[in-house]
Amino acid sequence: MGLTIHYSGEFKRGASLSSMMEEVKDIAEVYDWKYHIHNDTFTEEALGKKDYSQEIYGISFTPTKCETVTLGFLSNGKMSSAMNLEIFGKKEDKPEEEYLYMLFVKTQFAGIEIHKLIIHLFKYLSAKYFTNFKVIDEGQYWETGDEKILQETFALYIELLDNFSFAFETYPKKNNEAFEVYFARLIDEIQKGRKK
Repeated sequence: MGLTIHYSGEFKRGASLSSMMEEVKDIAEVYDWKYHIHNDTFTEEALGKKDYSQEIYGISFTPTKCETVTLGFLSNGKMSSAMNLEIFGKKEDKPEEEYLYMLFVKTQFAGIEIHKLIIHLFKYLSAKYFTNFKVIDEGQYWETGDEKILQETFALYIELLDNFSFAFETYPKKNNEAFEVYFARLIDEIQKGRKK
């Protein structure tokens, strides 16, 4: 639970991976964010192919109070991460294989300014380095550019988290109560509280 940006895409043929990594590294250093350099070169012949090596290319960085943003790619140029590669790589099951290429970053605790900065960075990088880049922004800032909508969405998520925390403290699990029964009771209490 928490406001999240979901994204996927591919590296653009003819663009420079090392240049992208250098630009992102510079931004991370300006903001004093930790970053991790993955492999920095892949061959253009592998781009767009179905098969891929067991390597990640690109860069990851971690803004303050935020999950890590991975700008990583497989050798075929599709976005992925080391964790996704470990869990979903080389799977025979086709529905599960799609998760290999789905990335996300939770920005809930980082705040509005970090969320906006990540979205603006994605817009810049996607124009210069990515193709087939898709974003689903739970804050709707990617789609609208409307800071008011983003602020309202952040406020709603904060309220939900506060209500959930309050409910856990106020309505503890009873002895021998099944988790399914407890969560149903907890959600019922939260909804009653919101109607007041």
